[in-house]
Amino acid sequence: MNKLFLLLSFIMGVVVLCSNYLVQFPINYYGLEEILTYGAFSYPIAFLITDLANRSYGKVVARRIVYIGFAIGVSFTLLFSTNFADLISLRIAIGSGVAFLVAQLLDVQIFDNLRKKKWFIAPLASSIIGSTVDTFLFFSISFYATEVPWITLSLGDLSVKILVALIMLIPFRLLLKTFKPV
Repeated sequence: MNKLFLLLSFIMGVVVLCSNYLVQFPINYYGLEEILTYGAFSYPIAFLITDLANRSYGKVVARRIVYIGFAIGVSFTLLFSTNFADLISLRIAIGSGVAFLVAQLLDVQIFDNLRKKKWFIAPLASSIIGSTVDTFLFFSISFYATEVPWITLSLGDLSVKILVALIMLIPFRLLLKTFKPV
C-alpha cells in the first residue's frame, strides 16, 4: 500500500498544481473565453484519485491522500505559479487551497456514505457534489469583485467538470479490478 499511497498522493498534488496553473487561461476559441478555462479538464482527476483511494483503503486513508495532495499542490502552486505581486494570483492560491480541502473532504464523506450502492453511484454523486462546491468556492474566492467574469467561468467550468466526472467513470470501473474495495 505504501507505494500506491505515495503515488496517489503525488499525482493528487500534480493535478492540483496543473489545475491551478491552467485555470488562469481561458479557452480562446469558439467564443469560450468568458465561459471556460483549461483547468476544468484536469481538476476532475483529483476526484478519481480520491474515490479510488476511498474504495480501496477507506475514508481515513483517502483523507490522508487529500491532505498530502493539498500540501504538495499548494506548495508547488506557491513556488511555481504564484506571482506574489499580483493579488489575483494570490487569491487563486488561497481559493484553490480552501476549495480543494472542502470539496475533497466532502467527496470522501459522500463517497463513504454511498459506497454500498451500485458501483457508479458513489463516485458520480460525490464527484458532482464535490465539483460543484469546489467550483463555486474557488471562483468566488479567486475572482469576486474583479473584472474576471467569474460567474460565467464557474458555470462553464462546472459543466465540463460534470462531463469529465461522467467520463472518469470509465477508468474508475476499469481500475476497480486493481483496487480492491474495503
